[in-house]
Amino acid sequence: MLRQPDLPDIGARTEAARVYGFHATLRPPMRLATGYAEFLAAADVCAAALAPFDLPRLQVAVIKGFLALVPVQPSASLQALADACVRATDMHRLPPSATEFASRLAAGLSAEEERLLARWGYPYVMQRWWFHMTLTDRHGIGLKAAAEAHFAAALAMPRRVEALCVFTQPSLGAPFLIAERIPLGHKRDGVFGAQ
Repeated sequence: MLRQPDLPDIGARTEAARVYGFHATLRPPMRLATGYAEFLAAADVCAAALAPFDLPRLQVAVIKGFLALVPVQPSASLQALADACVRATDMHRLPPSATEFASRLAAGLSAEEERLLARWGYPYVMQRWWFHMTLTDRHGIGLKAAAEAHFAAALAMPRRVEALCVFTQPSLGAPFLIAERIPLGHKRDGVFGAQ
């Protein structure tokens, strides 16, 4: 756990977001239908086929009531990366349970999102995916000016996407942990072990 900025109610305003850690989701969380080693091998093949690229400049934005870092302009490279991650690992995904599927449908999805949910197990992938790095929960919107000031220097620096990270969650509700970092464009040596 990293120290947070000294802002009023920061703990309460970031409680749910902290479970996932500071990251950008390329492939939505999933339960494995196969072993971890098989999933990791697919992620490695995916990463090996993609070249590193420059990340567009990011800005603090409000998305559906929460704060996130988002690109100032669309990026075909980012979209291709996310799409490739979903395609490469989908065979290792357990389908959503009937309860999870019904819950997603009850959220009021568009026809396109319903098709994506049926095909990929999640409605916000492929053409409905958007890059974002969540900063707060839905009630953190009042921290926008403070977030812009806090991240100003970091957001001015050029960034390069050079690796994929695989996260695991030891149990439901537990914080996500970085399990693997796989360089883009490079095949790792050795055999992945089960974890």
